[in-house]
Amino acid sequence: MMTVRRAGVLLHPTSLPNEHSHGKLDRAAWQFLDWVEAAGLAVWQMLPLTQPVQGLSPYQSVSAFAMNPALLPDDWQDQFDAQAFDEFLLYPPHWLDDYALFITLREKFDFQPWTNWPESYRQRDLLALGNFANEHQEQIIHLKKEQFVLATIWQKLKDDANQKGILLFGDMPIFVAYDSADVWAHPDQFKLDDQLKPKVVAGVPPDYFSEDGQHWGNPHYDWDVMLEDGFDWWHKRIEQAISQFDMVRIDHFRGLEASWEIDAKEETAINGTWRKVPGDKLLADLHKSYPDMNLVAEDLGVITPEVVALKEAFHLPGMSVLQFGFNGLPDNPHCLNEQVENSIVYTGTHDNDTTLGWWNSLDDNTRYWITSQLADYQFAGEMPWPMIAAAMSSPAITMIAPLQDYLSLGTEARMNIPGTCDGNWAWQFNWQDVPDDLSERIKMLIEKYGRMV
Repeated sequence: MMTVRRAGVLLHPTSLPNEHSHGKLDRAAWQFLDWVEAAGLAVWQMLPLTQPVQGLSPYQSVSAFAMNPALLPDDWQDQFDAQAFDEFLLYPPHWLDDYALFITLREKFDFQPWTNWPESYRQRDLLALGNFANEHQEQIIHLKKEQFVLATIWQKLKDDANQKGILLFGDMPIFVAYDSADVWAHPDQFKLDDQLKPKVVAGVPPDYFSEDGQHWGNPHYDWDVMLEDGFDWWHKRIEQAISQFDMVRIDHFRGLEASWEIDAKEETAINGTWRKVPGDKLLADLHKSYPDMNLVAEDLGVITPEVVALKEAFHLPGMSVLQFGFNGLPDNPHCLNEQVENSIVYTGTHDNDTTLGWWNSLDDNTRYWITSQLADYQFAGEMPWPMIAAAMSSPAITMIAPLQDYLSLGTEARMNIPGTCDGNWAWQFNWQDVPDDLSERIKMLIEKYGRMV
């Protein structure tokens, strides 16, 4: 459990300023790091750094390990060190060969899912793969260079952040995409049939928000196999995550206690079954190997006592979101009066509207009631600042607000609307949006509520 009160900001690197495309790990990332330090913030949280299968969502990736090449600076080839690359290839990451081969095959077959490839490649015939790799050596080496440079740049960013007293906070989706190097290279780790098609897929059952539930389509892990091999794949995944980040959020943490299995033939998530998962054994095993890891449980939504017990058994901080805290119901964990120390409090997340957008969508009576609840924080200014101040005041050990909230931006700056496909993940800020006195304004609240590191 972390014991130092910190405040932070949520901003994905693709949201960094860039004149010609989405944000990259270039000078803008270091400029942002300087601003975070000037504001007294000590945590930079972001979304998964992985490469989307299609579109821009980083939650469905072609690899659970490889970083998104779209984050490479325009001049990345100038930063390439051939000698260091040769040394890197002597002891490459365990996933690198499979990833480079998978992406090359994917491009060869017009980005079709790997299940549509010729059988010898689909079934990973070693002779066929060896011949293909020899024929496409140039492309494979290029992909490995990209990953080497990304890893080098990232390590430099992390070192510089840590030197400034800033923790990097990453995000790990619990499931992986079916059309990924992970499933193609390790089909035995997933519940697949003889044709390598999923028998069951992931999602969540119907609830207040969705009468059909959510049908995600990710394959389920074969936990019996994972138990037998000592959770080898998970060890490798966590090992990389904690080398890249100081804190790691497990998205859909409740899936480590039980997960909703939907027959792959079903079109909706209505007809599914909760299946128990040996998350207690997995977490115990990981804690033994990585006693200093800082995991965070994304425990939003309908959470059972069993999930709470699993989280508390390993002293993992959960999440509370202030936008959810004003429904007037008792025992609402997001309510200001129900906040706990071992947690991370947010004004909102990447899946919510911005706080100003949320505020503008409320009716007058609701706004009046919320204003009365936030009476102690009206000194901070107009919305969203009373919410930012309220989050800063929380007993929660860590407080995070999206950059959009610090910038007082409305719905036009929303990052994602769950369940929709268009217009998501594309928001970027400009430095002219950042008031000169913003860092001082944030720092004043940090000092007032004892979040100085």
